[in-house]
Amino acid sequence: MSTYRNPVLNADWSDPDVVRVGDDFYLTASSFGRAPGLPVLHSRNLVDWTLVGHALDRLEPAAVFTAPRHDCGVWAPAIRHHDGRLWIFWGDPDRGIFQVNAPGAEGPWTRPHLVKEGRGLIDPCPLWDEDSGEAYLVHAWARSRSGIKNRLTGHRMRPDGTGLLDEGKVIVDADRVPGWFTLEGPKLYRHDGWYWIFAPAGGVETGWQGAFRSRDFFGPYEERVVLEQKDTDVNGPHQGGWVRTAAGEDWFLHFQQRGAYGRVVHLQPMRWEPGGWPVLGDDGAPVAEHPLPALPLQAPAAPARDDDFPGGRFGPQWSWTANPGEGWTLPHPGDGLRLACVRSADAHDLRKVPHVLTQRFPGDPGTVEVELRLDSEEPGARAGLAVLGDAFSWIGLQRGADGAVHLVHRYAESVAEAERDAAHARPAPDGRVRLRIEAGPYARCRFGYDTGDGFRPSGQVFAATPWRWVGALLGLFALAPAGTGDAGTAAFTRFRISTP
Repeated sequence: MSTYRNPVLNADWSDPDVVRVGDDFYLTASSFGRAPGLPVLHSRNLVDWTLVGHALDRLEPAAVFTAPRHDCGVWAPAIRHHDGRLWIFWGDPDRGIFQVNAPGAEGPWTRPHLVKEGRGLIDPCPLWDEDSGEAYLVHAWARSRSGIKNRLTGHRMRPDGTGLLDEGKVIVDADRVPGWFTLEGPKLYRHDGWYWIFAPAGGVETGWQGAFRSRDFFGPYEERVVLEQKDTDVNGPHQGGWVRTAAGEDWFLHFQQRGAYGRVVHLQPMRWEPGGWPVLGDDGAPVAEHPLPALPLQAPAAPARDDDFPGGRFGPQWSWTANPGEGWTLPHPGDGLRLACVRSADAHDLRKVPHVLTQRFPGDPGTVEVELRLDSEEPGARAGLAVLGDAFSWIGLQRGADGAVHLVHRYAESVAEAERDAAHARPAPDGRVRLRIEAGPYARCRFGYDTGDGFRPSGQVFAATPWRWVGALLGLFALAPAGTGDAGTAAFTRFRISTP
């Protein structure tokens, strides 16, 4: 019998939620302060996923996200299908609950609509109840913004999803449930005459997945732990979503926090016991390997990572660290990405720069390579390949004050306000280089370069680090010191990530 192994998405697809439309499954995840945001993935078998695109072109209000805000923006979305459309609701912890909708995964998606304004409103999930004809919404709270946590609030919602019909009521107060803390991430369902809320508690590193049920949406709810680490190596396991196949099989997708790798996604079998409660995984423990869902065969697939940048355009796997500005990329007829060397007073710290083009750090050991040519005469102009997190390191080319181009390798610790040399600068006489990062176990990265005579290692091993809620990122960038005038460009070609 054919099997799959977890994680099914081995990269930072944080806070996943899933929905079925006919024979197709769609998944979305948190994107925080990156743009475009709200990734939309597609699968026919719940195991092999491709990235279709994004539901959010830019974060709003746009002016707030012109600079990186790595732990803000889009938190914990919920995806649903209703009235012939896909709907995604999410919480911005500083602004409130938003939604977008579209006739299909490819769009066009509506502009973000503010459903409920307020600080600390996170993790919303809607329910259109076919039994009663009512529409509801549940959300959690971020204590950092509201002073409230460990409880879920429920509302009646307008059927068109544009607003709420009441002030809300606390429907689950986990302070009253012995041993429960940091209850969040609710997903709302109707099943077998019950209202169900699947919600994790206990924190992302060591918590568990709970289920709550009530005959009435506003409660009272009874609870049960339905998935926990037990004797497995899957810490957490945390927030996710339930989906039922057309044939009636039940499955649950959730994340596991893995440090610099971010929140990787696992698929758990699910069944309903005679008493009406769900049983996830292997009697409540996460499975490492399991028979494939009884779904149509699908060719092995994964979200795209490699890119030749045809026509100077980048693929959907890439996002900026803030809302993009005009002129950051230069389209052209051939292959290769041309980035403008954007002037910035923060050129010494990639964590503060909005025009870094990023994608998720791979969850498996592998090798990252890209070719770079620096087309700038501006002293101090630079471009390169980076690993970004609370700490960062990059390798690339820089135009010196003497007019020559040098191969440079720099890094900054988490507490540092500016970068330092990770290795001595070396000549790059042709202004070209092949760059490499060998990402080993525990996200330990060995940087390397080839200026024409083969690859050589550079500097010490760098251990990738996450941001507060975000895993490490791979990044491409081109920068110049603050000033005026055109500072030239950098050309990147043949971006590849290979695994053994």
